[in-house]
Amino acid sequence: MRAVTYDAYADDNSRLKLGEVPDPRVPPSSVLIEVRAAGVNPVDWKAMAGGLDPLLDTVFPVIPGWDVAGVVVRPGPDVPEFAAGDEVMAYARKDALQAGTFAQYVAVQAAHIALKPANLGWEQAGGLPLAGLTAQRVLDHLDVGEGDTVLVHAAAGGVGSLAVQIARARGARVIGTASEKNHDYLRGLGAAPVAYGEGLAGRVRELAPDGVSAVADLAGGQLDATLAVLAPGGRHASIADPAVEEHGGHVVWVRPDGAKLALLADLAERGALDVEVAGSFPLAEVGAAFDLSRAGHTRGKLVIDPSA
Repeated sequence: MRAVTYDAYADDNSRLKLGEVPDPRVPPSSVLIEVRAAGVNPVDWKAMAGGLDPLLDTVFPVIPGWDVAGVVVRPGPDVPEFAAGDEVMAYARKDALQAGTFAQYVAVQAAHIALKPANLGWEQAGGLPLAGLTAQRVLDHLDVGEGDTVLVHAAAGGVGSLAVQIARARGARVIGTASEKNHDYLRGLGAAPVAYGEGLAGRVRELAPDGVSAVADLAGGQLDATLAVLAPGGRHASIADPAVEEHGGHVVWVRPDGAKLALLADLAERGALDVEVAGSFPLAEVGAAFDLSRAGHTRGKLVIDPSA
């Protein structure tokens, strides 16, 4: 099969290569998926630079990519819940860096898979799993629900835009930080936008004079602003800043979970969750997608299309 690989750690795209690799084997509790779309996430190029070396074994050559949407080719013998032809999606992280999703085929554990919502296109579904599960897990940890006022840092990004929609679906009021050019976009998602940067805390306080009940930091480096706007007894969590733990907050990690992903699929099917796609790239242009992701100014998700 065709796949993108790298054969050594690199903090640029110099080791990326498009070529032929063996088709994946399908363990008994896994499913072979023909990849129709695979979301790009910052962890993909951070892992290529060796950022996960303390946590995960790496087996070179590595196929990057942890998001997938596609069609079941063959379920393993211990997977009665999926059948050939099913349209599915998954956060396909494994216990070692090796067999990712920037390829024509990938084998994924059945427990990590959910059926694709019919009203999401392949690119949207391919961009949903990791970012959507991250947003969901942060909001679960913060116990966000009816009556909460939630501040979402980096609300127009891939994770942030989904966090806004999930929080709104739970009945929360949402304030989201973003650049001015993305304020109308956030209003369309149901959030009150504020510009990030100097004076952020004051702008949030204008919208929530008594403070916010929860803060989801999806950018990092926002601790001072978070503490300045958090109401007494408020909760805060970050996906990028360990310093929050010194101030009563929590660092949240995401893990593959097909059942949780199915809840996001249900929101999408009910029209309460959409995925903004910023761009789609063929396998030959994974490096270009990585460059855009590294720049950090993309609204929504970047996606790889192996068929292009």
